[in-house]
Formats: sequence, structure tokens, C-alpha cells
Amino acid sequence: MFGNSKAFSGFSVGDTATARAFYGEKLGLEITEANGMLTLHLAGGGNVVVYPKGEAHEPASFTVLNFPVSDIERAVDALAGTGVELEHYAGTPMETDAKGIFRKGGPLIAWFKDPAGNVLSVIQE
Repeated sequence: MFGNSKAFSGFSVGDTATARAFYGEKLGLEITEANGMLTLHLAGGGNVVVYPKGEAHEPASFTVLNFPVSDIERAVDALAGTGVELEHYAGTPMETDAKGIFRKGGPLIAWFKDPAGNVLSVIQE
């Protein structure tokens, strides 16, 4: 039924101007804007819509966007260099190290949040 549909995902933020600065300037993504919404243009041709919800916005409690990277150490250091704070989880099955990297099974992954509180990750390919 939808095999040929160019599906896309989306999530909300409280303020699109703040989101535009974060995703464009800190993360270096190409962004377009139309009808009050942002479109994040991802490598490989995928797109994600970021739409405003203002004060009604509630951050997602799960990872909404994953960025595969070839070197997670370098990616985490680059994020920290732009002022992005990595999430640290202690005493949980997803416990992270001092840099914020989960290393206890599965792919290496580190989580961080956008200014609206949505969870994002960098994940080692």
C-alpha cells in the first residue's frame, strides 16, 4: 500500500527559531522552512519535519532522531565543543561513562537533547 510513499517523520518543539539555530548551527544540518514548520534535510535524502507546539510542547521521552557516525568519540567531543551537553545515565541498564557513551553491549551510543528537550543520539556505525 505505501511501498512507494516517500514517508517522513516529525516531532514538535516549543520554538522553531531556537530549533533552527540548534539544528542548523550546532548540528550543521540543511534546513528549510515553510508554513511555520522546519524540514531537516538528512544525508541520504531523508527529511524530518519539526513543527511548533509552543507552550503545549512536551519533550519526547524516547530518542526521536539518531545520527550514525563512524567515530563516536570524535562526534561526542565535537558536540561538547559546540556546548551541547551529553546525557549521563547512572544505575540503569543504559548506564553511560564519563563522556556520556553507552558501552555495555550493542552499538556505542551517546544521547543528548535539543533545546526543546527531545532526545537525540549519535550512534557508532
